[in-house]
Amino acid sequence: MESPFESYHAHIYFPLGETSEVEALVEKIKQNFDFKIGTIHNRPVGPHPIGSCQVLVSQKDFASFIPWLSKHRGELDIFVHPCSGNDLLDHTDYIMWLGKSYKLNIEMFMED
Repeated sequence: MESPFESYHAHIYFPLGETSEVEALVEKIKQNFDFKIGTIHNRPVGPHPIGSCQVLVSQKDFASFIPWLSKHRGELDIFVHPCSGNDLLDHTDYIMWLGKSYKLNIEMFMED
């Protein structure tokens, strides 16, 4: 069954100041996949309450990447959401977690 979403974001979460594990995971991703990988933010950015790094995953790669990521994430937590065009739904109703979940700062998506 094909996903109704064209792409997804996988946000790798890490404790502030502890970037070595996320840097190592990003390198593994680069070695195994051809994905656009964002900046490693060593501070809360947008709705993300701790450090994070965004990975853009296409629909065609989602089914292979998420199990791979689950196996290779170590102690890192991962927030996954589709890119539907509705940021509020993408960050509330359509979310998935690998590891523990966090309360997101979604107020920015509720502004008119």
